[in-house]
Order: sequence, then C-alpha cells, then structure tokens
Amino acid sequence: MIDKQVTPVTRLCAGIGSLFGVGHTPLMPGSAACLAAAGAFFLLKDSLAFSVLTAVSLVLAYLVSGAAERFYGKKDDKHIVIDDFSGQLVTYLGFAFTPQILVSGFFLFRMFDMLKVPPADRLEGLGGSRGIVGDDVVAGIWANLILHLSFFLVRCFKG
Repeated sequence: MIDKQVTPVTRLCAGIGSLFGVGHTPLMPGSAACLAAAGAFFLLKDSLAFSVLTAVSLVLAYLVSGAAERFYGKKDDKHIVIDDFSGQLVTYLGFAFTPQILVSGFFLFRMFDMLKVPPADRLEGLGGSRGIVGDDVVAGIWANLILHLSFFLVRCFKG
C-alpha cells in the first residue's frame, strides 16, 4: 500500500531505496540488489573507490530507507533493497576481486541476512532506517569476517 501523501522527496527516497527499480524485480529483489553489488565489486578494481561507494551507499541507505518505508506503507517493504546492496558491499570490503571472493561473499551474505545472527535479530526489530539497514550491515560484517578468517586459514594451511 503506497502512502497517499507522496511528496517529491518521498518519491525520490523510494526510488533510491528501491535501488532505482531493482527492488521491483518480480523474483527475489533482495538477491537482485546483491547481484548489483557483486557487479560493482567486479567493476571497481580500485579499493579506495570501492570503499567510498560502500560508505556512500550506507549513508544513503540510512537516509532514505525510513522515508521509502513510509512511501510503500509497509515495514521493511520488499521493494526497499538499498540495504541489501549496502550489506553486500560491506561483505567485500578489504578484498581484491577474485571469482572465489565474489561467489562465496554473495552466498555468505545472503545466508547471514536470512539467519539474522545476533545482533541482527535485535536490530531488525527497530523502527525505520535503523531496523531496515542495521540487520544488513551486521550480515555484511559477519560475512566479511568469515571470508577473512577462511582465506587466512587457507593461507596458513597451504604453508
């Protein structure tokens, strides 16, 4: 149910929150946003540029998600996917692109996003942007930590 009191700012927030329409993908819009983030990871070879994109995405996600939620009239509406995009970007922070990182990071993030590992489970219950974005940031952090740990252990055992 779209809010009847739509302003241009609310409409803009909904557009950004849906990642410019990615959130309107008929099947698995959150996964589609994660694929867009994986594409950004593939394309941006410069770690500084990727870090800036991640930071900007997180700030935008926080700024627009609450208004986008009001626009759609439903708590954490499925069309709001900038949080998934941002969380997926967090997963890839500190890594150079490799196909292994791309694929394993994608699946780790999606798993942690679905499982709501603490403190994501508590953050999800918060209202507005804090709840919408918070659980995805935590999922991204968990996925990032597991990736770093896994690749560290692989390097240790390879000798």
